[in-house]
Amino acid sequence: MELTKQEQAMLDGKEGYAVRKSMEILVALGEIFDAKNLIDVGSVQVAGVSYHNLGDAGLEFLDSLAKDGKVRVLTTLNPAGMDLENWQQLGITAEFAEKQNLVIDAFQRMGILVSCTCTPYLIGNLPLYGEHIAWSESSAVTFANSVLGARTNREGGPSALAAAFVGKTPCYGLHLDENRVPEVHVQVETELSKLSDWGALGYAVGKKAENQIPYLTGIKTAQLDELKSFCASTVTYGTKPLFYIKGITPGADKQVQPKETVTIKAEDIKNAYDSINDNVEEIDFVCVGCPHCSIKEIQEIADLIEGKKVKGDVELWVATSRTVKHLADKRGYTAIIEAAGGKFACDTCMAVAPLKGRFKALATTSAKGCFYSRHNLMKTKMGSMKECIKAAVSGKWNSN
Repeated sequence: MELTKQEQAMLDGKEGYAVRKSMEILVALGEIFDAKNLIDVGSVQVAGVSYHNLGDAGLEFLDSLAKDGKVRVLTTLNPAGMDLENWQQLGITAEFAEKQNLVIDAFQRMGILVSCTCTPYLIGNLPLYGEHIAWSESSAVTFANSVLGARTNREGGPSALAAAFVGKTPCYGLHLDENRVPEVHVQVETELSKLSDWGALGYAVGKKAENQIPYLTGIKTAQLDELKSFCASTVTYGTKPLFYIKGITPGADKQVQPKETVTIKAEDIKNAYDSINDNVEEIDFVCVGCPHCSIKEIQEIADLIEGKKVKGDVELWVATSRTVKHLADKRGYTAIIEAAGGKFACDTCMAVAPLKGRFKALATTSAKGCFYSRHNLMKTKMGSMKECIKAAVSGKWNSN
């Protein structure tokens, strides 16, 4: 891989330990994928923030980089393992909180914005069409590539951090035009009537596209939250972190529709729900916000739960960024949800918090949330926001 004089100097250690280590990571990555050079990135999103995933070894690595490392571009964080302010309310232990705060302190010393969200595009980290970035979290990567038209590979935590310290990333994969060509045509022949249907669609497309880039037709309209849900689901269940929807996503009109075609019918959506949903009726955990809730979703939750009460043995979590939570505070949505017994889980989510063994059965709007909750030994139910709030109030799942 060709390096400029400045890049070679960074690799030689002339700008400190963190930059040298970062260049070693980026050069190794570039050589593995035959990248010709490094390219500038406009922003970075770093995953590997939860102490639950990092452990002491990860914390030690971050601390070593924070001694002299400072990020050169706008850099935000993926969710942490807890709400950084109200962790006790969510049942997090003091021992875990101490370690998680050390992780956050290391990131702060690097100059990273402690935003802790999987939806950085909702809180100010919003790349332009065609801009090269280095993001980590799978749904955010898919959203950036597909909905925004930016360009990023799915970075690991160390490679994203390296890109932040250097301001560059190897030019390979989805940074290149030839690797952004759709590979399979997905004809959608069914209506999508609620938010969770987009999660089911993502499941069905993921299974049929099988690590390809899909080009979807047959979808007439799509709202931001629906696309956000689809991004999370389709990459979780099998596709590459890029898709095109004819007439909706940027760049779709410039692509040639692939000859290989698969169809998504009503029975495929039903099969997706059947695969995601377990045979369980009693619900003790309702969590919405995977990816993190938008202000529009929080408004819907407030409207649905106003005047009601969460059942005593049920936990209702609204996972969102702290920035969006501040908007909810000002609009009065927070007060309504908390008066009903709901809890906000800022900075964290059901995928990275230490939840194993705490709950038996989850209700959510998120197909991705169900995937990760099964790893935490929970039974899962996916449905509309209305169905989830009903479950929070009654403690039972009723899809009617």
